[in-house]
Amino acid sequence: MVAVASDDPDRIIHADNLAVLPSLPDGYFTLVYLDPPFNTGRSQARQSTRHVRVTGSDAAPPAASGTITGFAGKRYERIRGDLLRYDDRFDDYWGFLEPRLAEAWRLLADDGTLYLHLDYREAHYAKVLLDALFGRECFLNEIVWAYDYGAKAKRRWPTKHDTILVYVKDPDRYWFDSTAVDREPYMAPGLVTPEKAELGKLPTDVWWHTIVSPTGREKTGYPTQKPEGILRRIVQASTREGDWVLDFFAGSGTTGAVAATLGRRFVLVDENPEAIDVMRARFAGIAGVRFEVGVPASAG
Repeated sequence: MVAVASDDPDRIIHADNLAVLPSLPDGYFTLVYLDPPFNTGRSQARQSTRHVRVTGSDAAPPAASGTITGFAGKRYERIRGDLLRYDDRFDDYWGFLEPRLAEAWRLLADDGTLYLHLDYREAHYAKVLLDALFGRECFLNEIVWAYDYGAKAKRRWPTKHDTILVYVKDPDRYWFDSTAVDREPYMAPGLVTPEKAELGKLPTDVWWHTIVSPTGREKTGYPTQKPEGILRRIVQASTREGDWVLDFFAGSGTTGAVAATLGRRFVLVDENPEAIDVMRARFAGIAGVRFEVGVPASAG
C-alpha cells in the first residue's frame, strides 16, 4: 500500500481507478467526489464480492474493502437481486460501480464525505446501492443541481438537472462547515432586511448554477466538464484547509483545480488519455503537481 503523507505532492494518476484504489491508505481522504460515467456501455473488469457491513457494536474493525453492506446483510442481497430483475441493463452498471464505491468507503476518513454525481437515469439505483454499502443512517443529502441549457423536450418535462448523492462515513463525526460556503443572492431580496440581502443566503439542497459556458474561461474542451462553482461549494463545506480530496473519475480535473485554489490537497485518477492531456494543460501553471502512469510499483 502506498502511503499519502501531508508533504506528498498533489498527484494525477493515469490508470484504471480500480487498479489504483487498493494502493491508497485506509481512511485518508476527507472528501471523495465522483462523477462516473452515467452508463458506461462497455465491458468492465468485475470483482466478485459479497459485502457484510461492520456495525459500531462489532469488536473487529472493518477490513480494507469488501466488508460493507446495509439492511442487515440478507436484505442487501435481496435488494440487489430485485434490482437486477427489474432492469437487466443495471447489471453492468452495478458490476462497474459497486467495487469502486466500496473502495471509496474504505478510503474515507471517519469525518469524511462522499459526493456521487449522477443523472436521473441511474441516481435512484445508486441510492439503494449506497444505502446498502454505507448504511441508510449515513445518507446526508440528495442535492439537485438545476440548470437551463440545451434542447427542450416537447413530449415530457424537459430534463434540466443532475443529482448529487451525499453520504458520510460516520453520521456522528462528519465534517460540515456551512459558514465556509459562498453565499448566494436571495431570490426575493425585498422580503428580507438590507443587511440580510447584502450578506446573501446559505444554499439549500437545490443548486441553481449554469453549466460550463462554451465560451467561458473555465472551458477545457472536455465533454463532461463540471463547473468550478459546484465543486467549490462541495470542497468548502466538507473539507478544511490541508485536507486530502480524492476524485477517481477525474475527467477534466475540476476537483483538483478547485482543491488547489482553496488550499486542499488532492489525488486524481483517470484512465482516459484525453482527460490526462486536458489536465496536463490545466495544471501546467500549478507548482508541485506530479503526474504518474499506472499503479505505483510499491503498491505490491
